[in-house]
Formats: sequence, structure tokens, C-alpha cells
Amino acid sequence: MTSSTQRNSANDKSYPELISLAWPFIVANASVPLLGVVDTAVIGNTGSVIDLGAIALGALIFSFVYWSFGFLRMGTTGFVAQAFGAGDQEEVRAIFGRAGLIALAIGVALLLCQLPIAAFSFSLLAGDESVESVAQTYFFTRIWGAPATLVLFVIMGVWIGLGESRELLKLQLFLNGLNMILDIIAAGVLGLGAQGIAIGTVIAEVSTCLLGFYRLRAHLIPIGREVGTIWPWSRIRDMSQMSALVVANIDIMIRTLLIVFAFAYFTNEAAKYGVIALAATHIVLQIMAFTAFFLDGFAYVAEAETGRSYGANDKRLFDAALRKTTVLAGITAALLGLLVGVLGGPLVRLLTDIEEVVVLSTTLIPLCAIYVFSSFPAFQLDGVFIGTSRTREMRDASVMSLIVFIIAVSVLSEALGLQGLWWAMVIFVVARALSLWLYFRRVTDRFNTIS
Repeated sequence: MTSSTQRNSANDKSYPELISLAWPFIVANASVPLLGVVDTAVIGNTGSVIDLGAIALGALIFSFVYWSFGFLRMGTTGFVAQAFGAGDQEEVRAIFGRAGLIALAIGVALLLCQLPIAAFSFSLLAGDESVESVAQTYFFTRIWGAPATLVLFVIMGVWIGLGESRELLKLQLFLNGLNMILDIIAAGVLGLGAQGIAIGTVIAEVSTCLLGFYRLRAHLIPIGREVGTIWPWSRIRDMSQMSALVVANIDIMIRTLLIVFAFAYFTNEAAKYGVIALAATHIVLQIMAFTAFFLDGFAYVAEAETGRSYGANDKRLFDAALRKTTVLAGITAALLGLLVGVLGGPLVRLLTDIEEVVVLSTTLIPLCAIYVFSSFPAFQLDGVFIGTSRTREMRDASVMSLIVFIIAVSVLSEALGLQGLWWAMVIFVVARALSLWLYFRRVTDRFNTIS
């Protein structure tokens, strides 16, 4: 057994240690929607309804754009975790350099292509002319934060791969806290409206990127070396490694877009049952999305721990990390499902006072609870496949699960209406787990090949 393997075997983490790694991820994720609430509250109290509508349209565009490039975080995490597990600190820095250059290039490309992006995006959105005009101002202001935001995705991916969950939490809280303060000043005090929100967001994104780069750079400088050695340019320019990172990122992007399509298709199908059904579906989806913060926390830990053991070729540590994080995720999912089932009705009434929507939403709560409990295997396996960089298998599994979902929607919605549509969503998340499990042997076979 190699020294790196021995070192990682000694780091078989206990359940309390894994929980201590997960909770900062959970809090960091949960802080993100709070920013949207503050932005809405600031504009809602100091701006106009036009500003409010403009932010809604503009934020929707950026949500889709940045969601599409989420692979920069996930792809970086897996490669970093494996290099760290193998004890190759220079490769960790090289991955940071490669991924950072890719992110910067994409960010600059977004700036150069902002006119066609805006034209295409606004052609798909149906907004009042006055709202769309302000939304365009918001868009053309906020787009200047794109390079910083995408590099920040990479920085966060490195921190997750290194298992430094508290550093990620500090970074996320700094970003959201500064953003809230600047939005209040720009939109509330200075009265700049939607453009003020965009200016505050750009300043916060650039500031957080610089802070994150500084802290990560200091963390990666090897002890006893010159500061300049942080960038191993010969390895950063290794085209075979750069190609592997690009291919992995493309696979993850395709996988992500397929999942986004599934939820968009689900929402569109719900709209066919009328405005009340669409509103009820939206309300219950918000509750469902909130539970994902908790399950994502354990999935992030699974990414780091399984990726590290995979890089060290330590099967014992890999099995222990997978087993323990899955147990914790399963317990969490069961508790969340129970809470949704018991408190779902009161939560619905907090989100809306429209009685017809409340009544229909309440009938969907049991299915939401079933979905929440059924979702943790998919979250965990996503974490394993990201951590081990088995991105092609993730892509193929997403194709299979999407096909199953579309068939389920066709059959069940016709037989059971809106309830059938929600059952199809439960089947979808189960199919995601099962399709990934079909490829799981390819992950474990790697240990046999190398040993």
C-alpha cells in the first residue's frame, strides 16, 4: 500500500465528522435564496412594480445561464478530490489553473456575445414593453460580473474537492452578505432601482472572486516553497489533461440540461391542467427545492470523500465514505419527508392565501414527501460519480432516466391527471438513481484494475 493510501485510510471519518463537513454546505446553499428575498423586499418597498418585474425577468435569464455552466464547479471538484487523495498537490494547483482559464474564457465569451444572448433570451420571454426595457438595463449591467462568477464556481469546486466546507461557507456568506448590503444602498438609499440591484450584484461577485482567489491561493502555496511555484504552467498546459477536463465538463453540462429540461417539461405539463394546477405545482416545488439544500450537503461530502479515496486507490475508505454519507443522507431524507408530510399544509398556507391553490397544493403534499424520501439515492450517486469524474456515465444515465420520465408522464398523467404527473416525477428521481447504479460497477472496477 502506498504512503498516500495509508494516509487516507487513517482519515476514515466518523459520522459526527461527516456531519460537521455537511452542515456548512447546507447553510451555504440555504443562504442563496435569502438574497432573492432581500432583493425583492428592497425593490418591493423602494422601487416600482416595473423594477420588480424587470428583476424577475433578468434574474431568470442569469439563473438559466449560470445553471448551464454549473459544470465548472462539479467538474473541478471531482478532479481536485482525486488529485488530493493521490497526494499530488501540484496537480491540484494545475487543475485550479486549467479550470480557472476555462471559466475566464467562457466569461469573456459571454461578455462578447451579450447582444445576441439578450436578443435571444428576451425573444423567449413575454413581458410588458416598459418592464422589458428595464430588464435589459439590468441584464447589460449584471453581465459584467459573468467572468468573476464563473471563476468563483471553480474556486468553490476546489474548496469542495479539498473537503474545506467552512471555507465555502465563508465565501458564500461574504458574497450574499455584501450583495445584500450593496443592493440596499444602491436600490434603497440611492434609488437606482433594478439597475442598482445589478450594480450591487456585480460588485459583490467581483469582490468575492478576488477574496476567494486570494484565500485559495494562500491555501495552495506549498510550505517552504517560493510563492511563485503555485502555478505549475507545464502541467496546466498539458493538453491531454485540459482535454479530459473539457470533455468532463461537456458531459456534466449535457446531464444538467437534461435534468433542467425534465423539470421544465414537468411544469409545462402541469400548466395544461389550468392556472390553479400550475400555481399549486409551483408552491409544492418550492417546498421540495428547500429539502434539496440538506441532501446536497451530504452529496457534496460524498463528492469530496469518495473522490479522495478514488484518487488514493483506497477501496476500504471509498466504501466507508459511501456507506456513512448514504446512511446520513437516508436518515435526513426520512426526517425531511416526515416533516413535509406533517407540516406541508401549514407551509402551503405560508406561501399562498388563495384557497383553491391551498386545497390543491395540500393534495400534492404526500407525493412531495414521497419524492423527498425517494431522492436521496440519486443525490448520493450523483456525488459519487462527480467525485470520481465518471461524467460520461452520468450523461448516459440522465438520458435513460429522462426517457423513463417522459413515458411515465404520458401513461400516468392520462390515467391519474395531475396526481399522475407527480407520480411520474417520483419515478424520475428513482430512475435517476437506478440508471446510475447500472454504471456503478465501472467505478468499483477501477480499484481492481489499479491494485
